[in-house]
Amino acid sequence: MAHFARKILLVGAAPLALAGCAGMGGPIPSASTPITAQEAQMGAKYHPQFLEEFGGAMSGPQAGYVEQIGKNVAVQSGLGNARESFTVSLLNSPVNNAFAVPGGYIYATRQLVTLMNNEAELAAVLGHEVGHVAARHSQRRQQAAQRNSILGVLGAIGSSILLGNSGLGDTFAKGFLQGSQLLTLKFSRDQELQADGLGITYLNRAGYDPRAMATVLASLAAQNALDARLQGRDARVPEWASTHPDPASRVQNALAKAGAGATGVTNRDTFLTRIDGLLYGDDPSQGVIEGSRFIHPELRLAFTAPQGFYMANGPQAVSINGQAGQAEMRQAPYNGDLEAYVRQQFTALGGQNSQLAPQRIQRTTVNGLPAMVGEARVNGGNGQVDVVVFAYEFARDRAYHFTAIAPAGKAGVFNPMFQSMQRIDAREAASVVPRKLQVVTVQRGDTVASLSRRMAYTDAQEQRFRVLNALGGNESVVPGQRVKLVVRAR
Repeated sequence: MAHFARKILLVGAAPLALAGCAGMGGPIPSASTPITAQEAQMGAKYHPQFLEEFGGAMSGPQAGYVEQIGKNVAVQSGLGNARESFTVSLLNSPVNNAFAVPGGYIYATRQLVTLMNNEAELAAVLGHEVGHVAARHSQRRQQAAQRNSILGVLGAIGSSILLGNSGLGDTFAKGFLQGSQLLTLKFSRDQELQADGLGITYLNRAGYDPRAMATVLASLAAQNALDARLQGRDARVPEWASTHPDPASRVQNALAKAGAGATGVTNRDTFLTRIDGLLYGDDPSQGVIEGSRFIHPELRLAFTAPQGFYMANGPQAVSINGQAGQAEMRQAPYNGDLEAYVRQQFTALGGQNSQLAPQRIQRTTVNGLPAMVGEARVNGGNGQVDVVVFAYEFARDRAYHFTAIAPAGKAGVFNPMFQSMQRIDAREAASVVPRKLQVVTVQRGDTVASLSRRMAYTDAQEQRFRVLNALGGNESVVPGQRVKLVVRAR
């Protein structure tokens, strides 16, 4: 969560324009048709918006390495005849995600790269995304959405290997929580499997071990399951944040497509050397999540999520998610009038043609901060819901707010969070130290248990270590083996 300098991405805003360009009717090109001039223009137009929404593009040797591998596999698709036909970006995001935009724009987050264990897996993920573009899946989904419902307008933005768009049913909820984790389209299972198959084809053509598609999907499934356990939730993402088909269900299919006798390079040592030192987890400049607490050292604020909820941090907002409701915290322009600020957030939530407004509004104080809360009950897709905007003044020209939605009468679950918002002092801000990836060589006497104790976490150290290194529950390490650790970047 950076400094929030952006507009809210609601249905009907910028993504609508992209979707409209993508689904223009007429025959859709095949998976071997090169990038068209119109697709290239579309991608160039929306590329800067994606960079902003997903934390910005990283630079330096690690980003250059990801770009090199992405272009190497992308040219195998037939979409372009030269490496220059593609733009490959490593995003500064703590979310395991990858996606692509029509026109040859391919993206992977640094967090997803840290989960990989060799270069072939990196090529597999990027090849999967190229496959979505080559098969024109965004255009196909958008055309179907246009035939069936106007609520499909986010369809053609891009393809996410793991996360998808909101599943809430009504227009108001569709515009709610469109943060960096919830921007991309949920593709059908058949489209996901087709993208896996195309990615495997590209791996073979590039000389990589095609089994890498299955191994990286297995790591994604393991990480998703671990995150669910640590956050105290079901491994299935809640319906309002539905994902692509579970990567675990695609592993066997990918192995079968690769073939029993598949061979090829993995370049594990090269990969581990090139990603050593990569930032892991939250970037302190965007705030960090420590357990149930969010701390932003630059903005000098902190709050605690309610019990049973988990947080996802993006460059523009923090989302707070649970089965009992949803919320997010962000900033908006502020002119010193806190009541006007609250009313403006209701207007923004409702969209351009909405009359959404607080039915009750009250001034209060929270931990010394002037605050104001507005509430409204509205008709949602599955019944009435309560909407709450709780805003805090940090300076005459700076305010932050929570927006929360819960079933009617249940919004009180967020009260402890609303009351936890506070300023932090310079000492606490200085204590926030980022984590980074460290590649080490296993020494004689090292064990999974001893190495796990070096992980920069107070909980589930061995579980985290095993998932990070794709080690099964009974696998051990041997001297000379290179493994990844997560350590403090002091």
